[in-house]
Amino acid sequence: MTFSWLTPERMPRPLLRLLPPPKGLARGLAILPSTWPARAFTHLLQRHLLQTLPAGSLEFLEKRRVSVSVDDLGFFWAITAEGGKLHTLAPGTEAEATIRGKALDLLLLAGRLEDADTLFFQRRLIMTGDTALGLQIRNLLDQWPMERLSPALQVLLNRLTRLALAAKAARA
Repeated sequence: MTFSWLTPERMPRPLLRLLPPPKGLARGLAILPSTWPARAFTHLLQRHLLQTLPAGSLEFLEKRRVSVSVDDLGFFWAITAEGGKLHTLAPGTEAEATIRGKALDLLLLAGRLEDADTLFFQRRLIMTGDTALGLQIRNLLDQWPMERLSPALQVLLNRLTRLALAAKAARA
């Protein structure tokens, strides 16, 4: 049984309006321990991103600290690389570079539905701190072979991003 009819483009507008905006989700997610989103993010990167990259791709990040801030969800975490693996750092750890944006824009970037340069030039994503380190992260993401992700994860990421876009348009 397939649910091909259940695509964001075919969902009725009233149903899309029922989906909470990121700020609404943030209130519900606030009950989670603050380390869970960071650990889940690091696990996803470790399992799905790093296995698709050539060996040594993270050498530039060894013992360096990069943070990601999802402003509308209230998520903030810092990561580092040690021994070719990513590690989540303790909350409040000072980062050398920070990439911040809204959940939808970060989803668009991850799902390759929007170009990183476009998001940065439109100030929808903001990089602060060591911009050279931030650019290395961006270049790493540009080199990431999305086609090496499992097909199920590719479809999930694509549909989730399109659903968020459709829900935003329905609320407008």
